[in-house]
Amino acid sequence: MFLGTYEPKLDDKGRVILPARIRNGMEGGIVLTRGQERCIYAFPVQVFEEMTAQMRRAPLSSKQARDWIRVMLSGAYMEVPDKQGRIAVSADLRKYAGLDKELIVIGVGDRAEIWDAASWREYLSVQEDAFSTTEEEIFPGSF
Repeated sequence: MFLGTYEPKLDDKGRVILPARIRNGMEGGIVLTRGQERCIYAFPVQVFEEMTAQMRRAPLSSKQARDWIRVMLSGAYMEVPDKQGRIAVSADLRKYAGLDKELIVIGVGDRAEIWDAASWREYLSVQEDAFSTTEEEIFPGSF
């Protein structure tokens, strides 16, 4: 399970050193792809394969499913960290997520997310307020 918030830097070659706690759960490789809210999703290969198996069950007649699958999978590629724990983030994904040198990597359970630091802080400031004032049950039976 991936948890926590980390602040690595993007180097001049578009590489990031993933935090050890994130990297250790992705020994078999990491699939990077576009994520919602303009972040980059980083999945362990096995989790990504399970997710794509679920996507393949979507009806071809669903335009929304076709569109979502196209965007998600056309931007996906696999990386294996080098000996220093670095992975390369492609130029198209860096552009999509607006990545600059300052990054935030967060653990989100079954995946990690890579954010531009300023974008994450802006997103979190809004979401923390909403989170702290939530009065309804979001996950029925859970909390």
